[in-house]
Amino acid sequence: MSVDQIVAAAIAVADREGLGAMSMARVAQELSVGTMSLYTHVPGKAELIDLMADTVLQERDLTPDGTWRERIKHYADRTRAVYQAHPWMRDVSMVRPPLGPGLMDGQEFVLAALADSGLEPRQVTIAHVAVEGFVHGAAASEVDDRQLEVVTGESGDSWWGSRQLFWDDYFDVERYPTMTSLWNAGAYDIEGTLADSVRKSFDYGLEKLLDGIEGGMR
Repeated sequence: MSVDQIVAAAIAVADREGLGAMSMARVAQELSVGTMSLYTHVPGKAELIDLMADTVLQERDLTPDGTWRERIKHYADRTRAVYQAHPWMRDVSMVRPPLGPGLMDGQEFVLAALADSGLEPRQVTIAHVAVEGFVHGAAASEVDDRQLEVVTGESGDSWWGSRQLFWDDYFDVERYPTMTSLWNAGAYDIEGTLADSVRKSFDYGLEKLLDGIEGGMR
């Protein structure tokens, strides 16, 4: 048994059952070994989660091609794909992240793209924090809805549809005039599914963030 085997088993458990179900005992069961044998390789659950997160972040396979904006968008798409493949990542803190090659390679990729944009060095590090915060936060929020669908058996579209009574009978149009005005203007109309709308919001938010960063170069 190796650390890699333990991490792979832990990821498989978390992918199927969620991070809350992943424990040293559950991983040992997955590997058909005694629980205490895992501690020879991994100190505990916290360290195992760090290894899991860094391992899946290495799946991004970042390619340093294109303009600085194209590279940031590539980073965002690949990071979003990791959250889609491993929804438990939404429960892993990126405030105090695992300092392994998966994380560090991603940070180097974003910093290199921003450094090529023409920003001053201090602006690069500030913009980097903004990009990381948006990408990880938006990706986590998106898979949260998907995970709720798995747990409850009800899609986001169905959940909102079942609450039409609230909007029809209880929503106070005088108290919330801006919402009402936007609603009447069709601003809340969704083209396609809720997932399509979430993806459009992700792309729009990233585009405007990059516009703001580009504006700081002038």
